[in-house]
Amino acid sequence: MKKYALKMTVAAALAAITGVAGLQAQTIKVDPDLPSYSSTSGVSGTLNSVGSDTLNNLMTFWSEGFKKMYPNVNFQVEGKGSSTAPPALIKGTSQLGPMSRKMKYEEIDEFEKKFGYKPTMIAVAIDALAVFVNKDNPIKSLNMQQLDSIFSSTRKRGGKDATKWGDVGLTGDWADKPISLYGRNSASGTYGFFKEHVLKKGDYKGSVKEQPGSASVVQSIEKELGAIGYSGIGYKTSGVKAIAVADKAGPVEPTQKNTETFKYPIARYLYIYVNRDPVKGMDPAVREFLKYVVSRQGQEVVIKDGFFPLSVAKSREMIALLK
Repeated sequence: MKKYALKMTVAAALAAITGVAGLQAQTIKVDPDLPSYSSTSGVSGTLNSVGSDTLNNLMTFWSEGFKKMYPNVNFQVEGKGSSTAPPALIKGTSQLGPMSRKMKYEEIDEFEKKFGYKPTMIAVAIDALAVFVNKDNPIKSLNMQQLDSIFSSTRKRGGKDATKWGDVGLTGDWADKPISLYGRNSASGTYGFFKEHVLKKGDYKGSVKEQPGSASVVQSIEKELGAIGYSGIGYKTSGVKAIAVADKAGPVEPTQKNTETFKYPIARYLYIYVNRDPVKGMDPAVREFLKYVVSRQGQEVVIKDGFFPLSVAKSREMIALLK
């Protein structure tokens, strides 16, 4: 498993590739009552992060901010999917396991069999799992049944198969335009979250073009007029638009307010899992890194990368787990 040492230029390249939401960063503010982080002494070592691709940029930005305070801490980040996090934590090849979904029961069981206690889950950001279409697509919203009809072969929400844009309400030249599907691969927590919450655990269509990363999904949609796909809101670029998703309450835009209140139907927390021994405690470098991540400074990074920050109450709740 190849690992990459982080450099400042890496973050710059990632930002350029994935289109970090600069406009969003200007309009969304971190709550000033979020706890501020203060550095301490004696923190050093190497921190390895293995897990979610959705969190890959965030882990890079966070590590750079942390390293400015602790030059003796080195980072290695690998983001190939949430399902890679639990095995790495169990094997001890990583101290940080970023995931865009909660661990499955069997993953927790495997961890507990090895260590005798459960892994510790830290919520680090809020994400609107966005449904992206090409910026020139006139569609404004889709409901959950329509999304299921577009992406699923089993259609557990009871809708009819949708293969053309006319099947979900578009008219004129768009009516006969084929719907081209893009998604993540099965190692991705985003793949699993969409499957569970949108497809009601149904099967994806074989025509979904699985991509190795969130950026690849968005880039593909940019290039294809009839394309649709799903990814974390932080990967939005000027070439795509995130449409409203309707549930029982009607169409809901993936805004900060709608996402933070979980009114948006497919809002979710993003997590970092760690091995916290209830007797020995947590590795100091891991503890301080996570305290920084959920602090005001760390949550400013969340906005920089296009996601939404934790509430004050949630931040304090996470800090309490790190003592």
